[in-house]
Amino acid sequence: MGAASPQAPAWLVYGDAAPEPDGVPVPGAQARTRAGLHETLAGALALPGWYGHNWDALADALADRLDDGPLTLVVTDAADLLADEPPAQLGTLLDVLGAVAAGGHETLRVVLHDHPDRLPALRACVAAALNGHVGTPPPTA
Repeated sequence: MGAASPQAPAWLVYGDAAPEPDGVPVPGAQARTRAGLHETLAGALALPGWYGHNWDALADALADRLDDGPLTLVVTDAADLLADEPPAQLGTLLDVLGAVAAGGHETLRVVLHDHPDRLPALRACVAAALNGHVGTPPPTA
């Protein structure tokens, strides 16, 4: 039984061109840790004072933000996103974003931008995180 080709969900896209002008820029280099990510998102999105800088609070804040209209997050240097955390943290972030995208009244879109040389590794990390394979050894034949 062969492994299925990983495909990103509809709300997640990759890019190597200039970031989209209408998106909210999220510098991946400033979001290498969970604390850095939460701080960066709080500033970029002007999240409310009750935002608790944790995954549940992020889900709530993004869901509330989607009540105001569609949202595009443009992560620059996306390969740096949560790079200083255990790989499972990227999976948690993607789970949160996926749940918000599925339950939102408006569209959530996340664009992962990086240099073309870094995109294959980024795609592999994201695919592993989306398929729940982070932190586990590869299957043996």
